[in-house]
Amino acid sequence: MSELGLFLRTRRAAVTPADVGLPAGARRRTPGLRRTEVAALAGVSVEYVTRLEQGRDRHPSPQVLSALADALRLSTAERVHLHRLTKAADPGFTCRGPGAAPALSVRAPVRALLDRLEPAPAAVFNRLGDVVASTPAFAALMRAVGLLDLAVPNMARFVLADPRARSAFPDWEVVADDQVAALKSGPFRADPAVAALADELTVTAGEAFTGRVSAIPGLPRSSGVLRMAHPAAGALRLDFETLELPADDDQRLVVYLPADPATAAALTRLTTQPLRLVAG
Repeated sequence: MSELGLFLRTRRAAVTPADVGLPAGARRRTPGLRRTEVAALAGVSVEYVTRLEQGRDRHPSPQVLSALADALRLSTAERVHLHRLTKAADPGFTCRGPGAAPALSVRAPVRALLDRLEPAPAAVFNRLGDVVASTPAFAALMRAVGLLDLAVPNMARFVLADPRARSAFPDWEVVADDQVAALKSGPFRADPAVAALADELTVTAGEAFTGRVSAIPGLPRSSGVLRMAHPAAGALRLDFETLELPADDDQRLVVYLPADPATAAALTRLTTQPLRLVAG
């Protein structure tokens, strides 16, 4: 199955008949829409929807893409992702020039922005998940869990291949899903740098990575709550927001804010006092 087919199938499964004004009916084995219903809503044939989902047609017209996006109630971000997937199916075009390696530094204004965000934990990640810049509070938060032990700290490598991540993140499954989705949010293996990391994770993370690649269509959460079991600060609940930097930067800024007073107090202690591990 192609990435386009996987995305369409998973989105179809996520839309209920009630979402589009259809009766649930009897003998419905899954809560999502049937292919016949998507076809009727989009004004295309069932056979064509089947070909798209099975990866036998990867170049639908803009009109068909728009109709499918309407039928599946896609958000703006999902519509952009759907468009990218059709472009990624054509090896003749890439948004990035040849040999465009992921940057390991940030522009001076971005560095100044990070300085203004202190004492909030915040970091800039490139498309591989490398931490290319961060606030001191982010370093204090992540040093004890092991993320910064890597020569080039990389969130995908840490979450998927380092056993310590499962202890650090009580909702590890969700965090792992987000990391794989982030890697797949662009051209994925059509990008040589991402393909090399994917090959590495296939070996180092195994099924934790490969199983998600075949099941997750892309688009990580851009906001939400990250729970941590921190060895120095204890249980933390952090609201996170993701800000995409300009396309030429090819980076994203993630800011973490305390989701409750207990976390706010714990972060203050973590960033102002010497590191002490919580007895476990």
